[in-house]
Amino acid sequence: MKNTKTILYSLALCGSIVACKPSISEPAVDKGSLDVSKYVSVGNSITAGYADNALYYDGQQVSYPNLISQQFSKIGSGAFKQPDIDPNSVGIGASLGARLALSPHADCLGTTSLSPVPIATAGDFTIFASNIFASKGPFNNMGVPGAKATTTVYPGYGNSANGPGNYNPFFTRMASNPATASILSDVMAQNPTFFSLFLGSNDVLLYALSGGTSDAITPSAGGPGVGFDASMDAIVSTLISNGAKGVIANLPEITSLPYFTTVPYNGLVLTSQAQVSALNAVYAPLGITFHLGQNPFIIEDAAAPGGMRQIASTEYVLLSVPQDSLKCKQWGSAKPIPNEYVLISTEITSIQTAISNYNTKIKSLAAANGLAFVDVNQFLSRAEKGVAYNGINLSTTFVTGGAFSLDGVHLTPIGNALLANEFLKSINKTYGSTLPLIDATKYDGVKFP
Repeated sequence: MKNTKTILYSLALCGSIVACKPSISEPAVDKGSLDVSKYVSVGNSITAGYADNALYYDGQQVSYPNLISQQFSKIGSGAFKQPDIDPNSVGIGASLGARLALSPHADCLGTTSLSPVPIATAGDFTIFASNIFASKGPFNNMGVPGAKATTTVYPGYGNSANGPGNYNPFFTRMASNPATASILSDVMAQNPTFFSLFLGSNDVLLYALSGGTSDAITPSAGGPGVGFDASMDAIVSTLISNGAKGVIANLPEITSLPYFTTVPYNGLVLTSQAQVSALNAVYAPLGITFHLGQNPFIIEDAAAPGGMRQIASTEYVLLSVPQDSLKCKQWGSAKPIPNEYVLISTEITSIQTAISNYNTKIKSLAAANGLAFVDVNQFLSRAEKGVAYNGINLSTTFVTGGAFSLDGVHLTPIGNALLANEFLKSINKTYGSTLPLIDATKYDGVKFP
């Protein structure tokens, strides 16, 4: 995932909505038609336990597959191995930074507030220093940060000889043979009896996280390794080829992720008539006007007169935008916000179309192959409005909502627990099992200092 730069926001604890915890008489645990003696999870960063802009030990322990495996242990599952990082490591993200934590931080105006900041000046590069397959593998959790549907089938996905940008070091460290193995081949070498598949976000999300300036949306058409549909067909047909059963999840809309919805489009607040008059004078040739109070930011747009315009209410300023630049360098007012920090309407339409097409394909694969289906899109859509869970109020609001970690893309421990429950509900419904759900109250949201 793309790096989330330091973001300066004044944060306050949100109040909980008090609710009575229901008394539920749970049925006896029954495995139904499940055989979970060898459970393997396939996916990307969220499957791996990535959170707070990095892969690190505590996040791995609350990955949703690891939580599911603990429930599977009640019906005779085997051990669930993950490519764990040292518990004392600061972790490392796709942009090579350390994990984020809330800490008091002074902004460019001298105002101190709780802000997400890296806990170290750099990520832990030793994570990529050696391959751990021989000592710790094979791994039941085959979630690889950055993986796409197209790259999951690619042999040599961990081969550093391919050169920078053409291999994935998160897979290199855990692959049976980085030069020849694919994620899918390492999954199948374990002969899974049950699998979970939550894949496809990066086929569109890496483009979205960059403001449409890098990567590309995977087309639906094309063969395995090129097109989304054929890649998913190849993955599912391979996973079920030995008789394994499984569960497959669809993808959320980007509006469910606080990375895209936290910074308001009209965050340019003008408090004096002098400010208004000065900006009106500058932008009069472009037909742009300002007023006291909240105004839409000015953004780059090559198609607009002068290469800039006011952002529309339906467009997004990304969480990665440097807050000090907005506050002290006049980004969004005297200077347009660069493209990499904005999603404009045409880019949003392309993203939404891709997600809709991907989700149609995923649901059809589940139905055609008798797999359990998890509607993650609907799950997070409900969370956007806020949900009460056993006395805890949760939402997708950045930091205070409790569901999303400090990168605005990946879930907190309690968010992962609730997601795992969605998987368990679907598994129980499809396979006639009565696996108990996880008590999500045992898990944290965002940690405050």
